[in-house]
Amino acid sequence: MRAAWLLLGLFLAPASSHAADPSALWKIVNGKCVPHEQDARDPSPCTVVDLANGAGKGFAVLKDRNGIAQFLLIPTARISGIDDPAILAPDAPNFWDDAWQARYFVEERLETELPRDALALAINSSVGRTQDQLHIHIDCVRPDVRDTLAANMDKVTEVWTPFPEPLAGHRYEAIRIPQETLEGANPFRILADAGVRDMGMHTLVVVGTTSPNGDRGFVLLDDHADLLAGDRASGEQLQDHTCSVAGK
Repeated sequence: MRAAWLLLGLFLAPASSHAADPSALWKIVNGKCVPHEQDARDPSPCTVVDLANGAGKGFAVLKDRNGIAQFLLIPTARISGIDDPAILAPDAPNFWDDAWQARYFVEERLETELPRDALALAINSSVGRTQDQLHIHIDCVRPDVRDTLAANMDKVTEVWTPFPEPLAGHRYEAIRIPQETLEGANPFRILADAGVRDMGMHTLVVVGTTSPNGDRGFVLLDDHADLLAGDRASGEQLQDHTCSVAGK
């Protein structure tokens, strides 16, 4: 019986417990990128550091070691992730808008311009991440996910509804954001405003969209972790770190 409970405990343990150093991203940003930017206007090893006038609301963009063009947007303040109350503070920055603007680093890396629906932003749940510093994954979307979204966009409205088909084997809720940028549309707030209280058990994915008449927007996807079903709510799974949609 004791062995059975031990195995269950290991299964339910957060993914971050397996990371060599769950504070690695924080150490890079806080210990290297920010000091280098402050001292020499050199954000290395980050690509860019925005200090937001020293107000503690800045962010850094870092090339991830995984993938040919994956970047991470990381706050310069200590914020654990989607479970951190700071993301819902009245004056909280909209890091998602910053991350969408930073998609151009992906295109520069690929040396090609990508359509909106080829790009995705993702944040994993507290049990589906390996780092305890908030970071938004910026990368290409999986081709099969792109095709499934395109085939079902007529069923996505401006109200949260179950997405008709599984994405990467998991069921998501979906809502449409009918605007060209994410300015004024913070996915964290959109999820919380739906009455969600266990934010840390959720993952969010944002994918760009363009309607047949040319209107630009986004689809916001939400999955809730179900550890007994093997779902850690890692929306990063909807991304393709080989960027095959770009032909790379």
